[in-house]
Amino acid sequence: MMKIAIDGPAASGKTSLARSLAAHFGYTFIETGKMYRAVAYGLQAGLQLEQISLDFAADGRLLLNGADITDKLHTPAIDEASSRIATRADVRQILVALQRKLAEENDVVMEGRDIGTVVLPDADVKIFLAASAEVRARRRTAERGSTAYEETLHEIQSRDRRDTTRKLSPLNAAKDAVTIESSNKSLVEVISEAIALVKERLGNVDRPAQIPGE
Repeated sequence: MMKIAIDGPAASGKTSLARSLAAHFGYTFIETGKMYRAVAYGLQAGLQLEQISLDFAADGRLLLNGADITDKLHTPAIDEASSRIATRADVRQILVALQRKLAEENDVVMEGRDIGTVVLPDADVKIFLAASAEVRARRRTAERGSTAYEETLHEIQSRDRRDTTRKLSPLNAAKDAVTIESSNKSLVEVISEAIALVKERLGNVDRPAQIPGE
């Protein structure tokens, strides 16, 4: 099975890049951050960790105990809660095992914060997607349209500090990862660069790239 790992900080564009690469190469897209968000959502709803069961629908939507909660996972409150529960060893143990199982069963493009370093250290291709906190804050503010830039910037900077300094699986680029700095690049440019990298590493036959906006 082919494994492509994409890591990076909050709002760096990991999800858009990973989804596009998965579509281009015909691989399964796995958004691991959504799993942590789902656990955070379940805990906030009063469930115990052992009562939480996660599944992916055929279209990639996430099911919590059989209920589709995909559209409820991207809020500032869940952002904060998921970042905090991601430091829990019991949560990480469960989700990392699930993520590895998915990678054993499918060709995957998996994105998160510790994919290349912890979850899939043997990935065929590792990409670390970087961008300045200011750029990421502007992107997230535009995406959500419900929070002020300064507030969003503060949240992202706090998230960065927590993600990079936590003792368990901190956010770091794997030693063999290729860093793509996206601060001054469009999404199309980032996707094109990543596609070229994957082709170089894996020798894939060319396919029409499914790049947003084209």
